[in-house]
Amino acid sequence: MLTPHATSEYGALKRVAMRYAGDFTRDLEGPGVHPVLTRQMTTSSWTQYAAPAVRAQQDNLISLLRGRGTDVVLLDPAPGCSAQHYPRDIAFVIDDVFFLARLNSEHRLPEADALAGLTAGMPKVAPLAAGTIEGGDVMLHDQAVLVGLSEETSQAGVDALQSALDEYGIKREVVPVYFATSGIVHLDDHFNIVAPGTALIHRGVFPPAQLRWFEERFDLIDVSDAEARAVQANVLAIAPGTVIVTAGSDRIAAQLAERGIEVLIVDYSEVTRIPGSLRCTTLPLHRA
Repeated sequence: MLTPHATSEYGALKRVAMRYAGDFTRDLEGPGVHPVLTRQMTTSSWTQYAAPAVRAQQDNLISLLRGRGTDVVLLDPAPGCSAQHYPRDIAFVIDDVFFLARLNSEHRLPEADALAGLTAGMPKVAPLAAGTIEGGDVMLHDQAVLVGLSEETSQAGVDALQSALDEYGIKREVVPVYFATSGIVHLDDHFNIVAPGTALIHRGVFPPAQLRWFEERFDLIDVSDAEARAVQANVLAIAPGTVIVTAGSDRIAAQLAERGIEVLIVDYSEVTRIPGSLRCTTLPLHRA
């Protein structure tokens, strides 16, 4: 098995974990809807998906990845968890350490429990001591780790990650990313590093100071409100010059192509019925 390794968001993807979708089990209306989900519905679209259709679209992505030389590892199912096909959130790799996320939603805890088979034999597996933090909020940039303070990630989680990095001798600064609105599911639905020095951004959810920080460091490709609600910012880089986008992301694909980036397209229309897409359904284990 390749030792976990990742130093960027766009290194050549050699090994990735995925998990097939389960049946949709969440309440989207009525008195049982969780307050966090109620807020998230103000910034993103939520509709029930057909699990067989999601799994078929995942198969198409798996075929594309394997055709590009990526080893795809399928995680054990987490019975009863409808969002289990978003393993990005339950763990993340920084340098050579596999970090276990601290999930904000209790109903998702069985997804993390099902990681045991994957982590067995890994040399460095790090739990976090406090707060909440999910992988959809975590991005590697130079010698920093950007962490979005979404509905699912707390400042205490950011602090716990910094402490863990220090403990493992990883010389990276954890940089919080701030939002101008509540209801954000994850950072990668609104900001996504896609190539060296290049990122997609949905400006409308960030305060001015945060936008200036991004502008000083990246060539930014703007994502419109409608594109963000369609989760089109949630693309997947599989090499420094290759990005997978969803069918229908024509304007974003054209902007990437203008920058000399190879664009690969998959139909993920059923997957994106809840706010996640290509990045969410993949957990990179090794990037060269």
